[in-house]
Amino acid sequence: MKRKSKISGSTIFILVLAIINILLIIGGISGISGMFWWLILTLPLLALGIYDVVQTRHAIVRNYPIVGHLRYLFESIRPEIRQYFFESDLDGKPFSRRQRSVVYQRAKNQKETVAFGMQADPNQPGYEWVAHSVYPVSLTEDDLRVNIGNKQCSQVYNASIINIGAMSYGALSKTAITALNEGAKIGKFAHNTGEGSISPYHLLGGDLIWQIGTGYFGCRDAEGNFDGEKFRKNALRPQVKMIELKLSQGAKPGHGGILPSTKNTPEIAAIRNVIAGTTVKSPAHHSAFNSPEGLLVFLKKLRELSDGKPVGFKICIGDKKEFTEILDAIETTGIIPDFIAIDGAEGGTGAAPLEFTDYLGMPLYDALAFVSAELESRELKEDIKLIAAGKIITGFDILKVIALGAAAVYSARGMMLSLGCIQALVCDSGKCPVGVATQNPKLYKALDPTDKKVRVANYHANTISATLEIMEACGMKNINDVSASKFFRKVNELETKSFEEIYFKNEKPVKVKPFQTNLN
Repeated sequence: MKRKSKISGSTIFILVLAIINILLIIGGISGISGMFWWLILTLPLLALGIYDVVQTRHAIVRNYPIVGHLRYLFESIRPEIRQYFFESDLDGKPFSRRQRSVVYQRAKNQKETVAFGMQADPNQPGYEWVAHSVYPVSLTEDDLRVNIGNKQCSQVYNASIINIGAMSYGALSKTAITALNEGAKIGKFAHNTGEGSISPYHLLGGDLIWQIGTGYFGCRDAEGNFDGEKFRKNALRPQVKMIELKLSQGAKPGHGGILPSTKNTPEIAAIRNVIAGTTVKSPAHHSAFNSPEGLLVFLKKLRELSDGKPVGFKICIGDKKEFTEILDAIETTGIIPDFIAIDGAEGGTGAAPLEFTDYLGMPLYDALAFVSAELESRELKEDIKLIAAGKIITGFDILKVIALGAAAVYSARGMMLSLGCIQALVCDSGKCPVGVATQNPKLYKALDPTDKKVRVANYHANTISATLEIMEACGMKNINDVSASKFFRKVNELETKSFEEIYFKNEKPVKVKPFQTNLN
């Protein structure tokens, strides 16, 4: 005897909807008041239910017509629900609610004190602290500035220890770039352009660190190769104080920058010399050089073309041997960069493949300690200043990386938060709800640079003040007193170690024989 097949639940659901619609139609024809109005609701539901059953793309709505769509609804609002209703002050990635709140408060010049004690558990592994002194000191803001430029540089730049990290016009809106640059002007700190070239919104009075990536935007020819004349034209602008050559980025090391087509407007395309409306992917490698010696010769060329402005490179450390080969080439050629920006793997980006963001690159603290030890061993530390980048937003964050060898820091997402970023995590969609990371005029026009530039300056000033207060409490008379031996981390439930023990005790310089190559 053959077994009778059962009618599926989805079929029964559709049949019930169909019967309801038939009854409503009959009732309406019979003159029952209001029946036809109900069809406005039930007929579209029937049509949707039939479509769900016959479509083959989504199994869940095929098995559960109409109600299956609730899954996609809840998925779409899950980040907001989590952030607003379930996230504690110490939760939230990449920045916790507590971290975001201190940026908002400092940007708005609101109170930034907390009540009733710490929320973090000091007995948990990972907890960090700094040793204070019974002999506090007094400092001024001038103590938190640093000169960048060695003897091969003729235009030394006096930089704040906190500067705006690399974010291009294209990744960010014109109103966001305007507010950042004008905020940098107010606060007398530097604004890194990102690899997307110098836009009119970068030229509003703030000091610039012009970043050049593998796409050579702002200094490229029609084929995308480096153009010295175009470089010199931009490099000689009085706003440009330093030149930064981007080798790799912490959030996507070994992968070129990505500008989604939704953000590539005609204006941005003209600035970058690319085709509007297309997704622009920068190459993973530079075409101007292919060796450590070639890198240094190219940096020397940039310094000469810019009439002696400080030049350096940005790198996320991967293979330690490759970095030591660059240092070997510095010793061989005698060409010394003025600075190196160390970008940690925890650094941010507007768009990157998941695997690159989560699994490639060395974390900032390990990378910074390694590079610092290498420079120290080769007596290059005084000539080459280190700039650290990667989840740095508070005074404590700043002092930790200075203790590991940095002279200054970049903060990108901290500055975004000061603009009003709510960590919606949709930077790559062009739908940033607060107008920071979008090219949609309806969205970015809501961001008023007149107000936001003040917030950017406030965040910088108040973070400088917080940094000074910590240094004063710890008896640190200047930046050179910020030592790795004074910072501690609980490494397990029973043991606490200083940063010196964790990062420098076993750090041995990596010496390799530099390979020979043609400098041209």
